Amino acid sequence: MTAKAQDPYRMGRGGGGDHNTGRGEGGPASKRTTVGYGFWIYLLSDIILFSGFFAAYAVLAKQTAGGPSPHELFGQGRVALETAALLLSSFTCGLAGVAAEKRKLVPAQFWLLATGLLGAVFLGLELSEFAEMIGKGAGPQRSAFLSAFYGLVGLHGLHIAVGLLWLGTMMAQLWVKGFRPQVLRRLMCFNLFWHALDIVWVGIFTMVYLMGVAP
Repeated sequence: MTAKAQDPYRMGRGGGGDHNTGRGEGGPASKRTTVGYGFWIYLLSDIILFSGFFAAYAVLAKQTAGGPSPHELFGQGRVALETAALLLSSFTCGLAGVAAEKRKLVPAQFWLLATGLLGAVFLGLELSEFAEMIGKGAGPQRSAFLSAFYGLVGLHGLHIAVGLLWLGTMMAQLWVKGFRPQVLRRLMCFNLFWHALDIVWVGIFTMVYLMGVAP
């Protein structure tokens, strides 16, 4: 036997010492995995931010100071349209991701455009709701309840607006740069971001609009 074969420090547990990197059996993680992991950390920090606003709304939901209550303000028809548009946009966003993974440019752009249009519909409905409420004298300064409402729902709307700007940037990058690895990683992060906003909206829809008008 040679000295190399007898050296226990050069021998892996399976005898493959030349493949022992010291970084796990599969070697270092791919760039896609590390980027995805890092973005999940950001999303968790964002969820913590939303949790604070949810908690504030839960405490202040009944502090109307003699002003309008949720029963008087929230129209279920508009909220149903908002919810349908946002949930459908999550579906089209997923289809865009699948098309991008298959390197199909036209379908990917089509589904991204559909996602953007549905997101714009959601944001437009939300802004019209805010304008209508303010027109009735139910602005954020009217009561603690309304301050918490505008804070929570407005924060989500702000995230949607940022997401739409990001989506437009992604469409431009796909068109100019094609399916480069860094573009696909950014698109993966956008998918995670958009789906997280859908989950947050389900919480808002349940706590604010359903429980708020429940008898």
